[in-house]
Amino acid sequence: MIISVIDGMGGGIGSQIIERLRDELPSYFEIYALGTNSQATSNMLKSKANKGATGENAIIVSAKKANVIIAPASVAIPNSMMGEITKDIATAITDSEALKILIPIMPENFKLVGLEQKPMVLLIKDAVDLIKKEFNL
Repeated sequence: MIISVIDGMGGGIGSQIIERLRDELPSYFEIYALGTNSQATSNMLKSKANKGATGENAIIVSAKKANVIIAPASVAIPNSMMGEITKDIATAITDSEALKILIPIMPENFKLVGLEQKPMVLLIKDAVDLIKKEFNL
C-alpha cells in the first residue's frame, strides 16, 4: 500500500501529515514524500517517510503508483504554490487512479464554499481518519 504525500513550499503541511500517518497506520503502509522542491522533500523525509523524491517528473511517475494521494487541494490547480504546481503535476494528480484526499488549502484567489473552518491539525486528523476508514483500520 503506497500513500503519496505531496507538498511544496517548505513541506510543513506534508510533514505534519506524514507524522500523523506514521502514528496511526500500520508499518506496512509505504509513505512517499513527494516535494515540488528539495526543501519540501527534505522536511517530509525527516517525518519518517519511506522514500522521497523531488520535482515534476518524480510526482508524475509516483502518482501512477500510489494507492492514496494526500495533499493540499492546491496541487490540483496549475500555477498554485507560487508556480510550483505545473500543469503536468496537476494533471498527473487528478488523472491518477489513486484515492485523492485533499486538504482544503487554496490559493488566495480561490474560495471553497460549504466547508467547515477547522484548524490544520483537525483537517489532517480527518484526512487520516478517511484513510483508516477506507482500509478498515
